[in-house]
Amino acid sequence: MNEKEVAELRRRFRAEKSGIARVRGCFVNESREIISRFDQSLGLMRQEESERLLAVLRKTLTGTLGKNLLDIAFATRDVAQGEEHRLLMTLRSSRLTDEEAVEALYSRLIDTVEMEGNYLILLVHDDYDVPYRSRDGERQDDASSEVFSYILCSVCPVKQTREALSYFAHENQFRALAPDWVVAPPEIGFLFPAFDERSTNLYNALLYTRDTAVPREALTQALFHAPAPMPAAAQQETFHTILGETLEEACSYQVVRTVHDRLCGLIESHKEAKIEEPLTLTGEAVGQVLSACGVDRDRVEAFRTRCDDAYGPGADLSPRNLVDPGMLEVRTPDVTIRVSPGRGDLVETRIIDGARYILIRAEEGVEVNGVQVCIAPER
Repeated sequence: MNEKEVAELRRRFRAEKSGIARVRGCFVNESREIISRFDQSLGLMRQEESERLLAVLRKTLTGTLGKNLLDIAFATRDVAQGEEHRLLMTLRSSRLTDEEAVEALYSRLIDTVEMEGNYLILLVHDDYDVPYRSRDGERQDDASSEVFSYILCSVCPVKQTREALSYFAHENQFRALAPDWVVAPPEIGFLFPAFDERSTNLYNALLYTRDTAVPREALTQALFHAPAPMPAAAQQETFHTILGETLEEACSYQVVRTVHDRLCGLIESHKEAKIEEPLTLTGEAVGQVLSACGVDRDRVEAFRTRCDDAYGPGADLSPRNLVDPGMLEVRTPDVTIRVSPGRGDLVETRIIDGARYILIRAEEGVEVNGVQVCIAPER
């Protein structure tokens, strides 16, 4: 799925657009026991409550593709014979009315979700009458290309608020507010099937994870019988490790900065071009950047081999998972320097009288603890 397709579905979770009639789910305590089950009509809720519920569900379709929103592909054999795929299909085709299938999903989630405290499992089904788009991209609301039938699941922590003091103006009184339980944004969730090319793709699902550093191996195996994608944080850490270990003494500030700037440039160009498909590149492409920096062939080849070993041969990687476009950071055990995007040229490394230095060009606007200071010329 691309960003436009995710955004199109996300708009379904607004009161004026929603076709969701009911929400069902269960409340799970910290001992992984189901305390209560519910199946409620959104039409019978107050407008404010239904809007808040839709807003919680909508967050399951937010975040960055490749980081928070992960594409999960089913093996062809699993689509034909796998019990995980069959369970999801039953939930979808029954519009969540098959009690045995719903309980089976609860069980799989409870067994694999690693979450402290209480949480809610929320389930909804929707039939989206997909508006037709002509070749020039014009939307025609009176024509439909297909009905996209899907389920969305959100797993939301339920957290207790603190005691607080409130002032009731109409009574002109202060009152203590007792602790209460509130539904927090989802930590994990999924959409099935995928909405690829604005159409049903039964071979894929979309997994949501709020924490991009947490691996979801057990969950993806239980729900999709598929390996979990490497978390975005782990991808970046692995990339940095491979870069440092394969380049060794050739891993200079200039090389690392050039790789960072090139990847950030790709991200910015992709954004400006408004390309719908997610931006990806391979270890081979990064190797070409290293070659352009003057890194010798053997080290570049070692880098490519390590990338294939870590990510898989020819794996498509998101540059957003490899670098932070908003920051270039230089760190020593005692000092951390954060450089604004595109201004890595202000920093250089140099050896002076045998000692290694990091030099920062600073013409004006230098502050120390918020106090503007002057850099006086040497006498």
